[in-house]
Amino acid sequence: MTGRNWRLVRADTDAVPSSARRFMARARQRKMRAALPWAIAAGVLLVAGGVTWLVYGTSVLGVREVKVVGVELLEPIQVEQAVAVPHGEPLARVDLGAVRTRVRELAPVDRVVVRRSWPSTLVVEVVERTPVAAVPQNGQFSVIDRAGVPFRQVKEAPPGLPLVRVDFPGRSDLNTASALTVLASLSEELREQVLAISVPKPAQIRLELRKDRTVVWGDDTQSDTKSQVATALLKKAGKEIDVSAPSVVTIR
Repeated sequence: MTGRNWRLVRADTDAVPSSARRFMARARQRKMRAALPWAIAAGVLLVAGGVTWLVYGTSVLGVREVKVVGVELLEPIQVEQAVAVPHGEPLARVDLGAVRTRVRELAPVDRVVVRRSWPSTLVVEVVERTPVAAVPQNGQFSVIDRAGVPFRQVKEAPPGLPLVRVDFPGRSDLNTASALTVLASLSEELREQVLAISVPKPAQIRLELRKDRTVVWGDDTQSDTKSQVATALLKKAGKEIDVSAPSVVTIR
């Protein structure tokens, strides 16, 4: 019995029915369409991961500059030192709240805004405290703002600021608060005459005016009324004007 010799022969495409070829082409297209969204999603994730790593994990978009705006009493370097952000730290990872807290600890700073300026700058906008009076202390002068916060020590009385004579200047000091309440109530004409406000006790407020004149104020109640009365009496003769009871004024 003679064995048969088999040989594989590649069929020509014409040997495959056209209907089968169309079926296989449609099948390939369906597979490609099904895989396309996954390929796109994978690409998006890859790009997003790369961008995230670039922004948060490298120094490419790191801090290169700290821009300080709005300082007059402070030097920019003082603010930069308070910011305390390492050079090159990713800008996106900087804790703006923590930076703001550190800068607020500087005595002259009243308010501060910290923001990112891409690609590599941290902007620190400072609003310094506004001086409203100076308190004589131990041969120097402590400058205070409208809240009574001492924020600057100087050797000479700042020109244009009234003196506030209290023992313990500060936000929580009642005598300081009384002096600032009175100071805020003064008319422009009366304010120009005031050299100092003395408050040994909250009910013993006195204004020291130019030409050795004095206004006895009493406590800080009815300060707007007392200011109006004292202003009206400035042109009257007398070294002492007592408005502690504004309805019964005495002049000596």
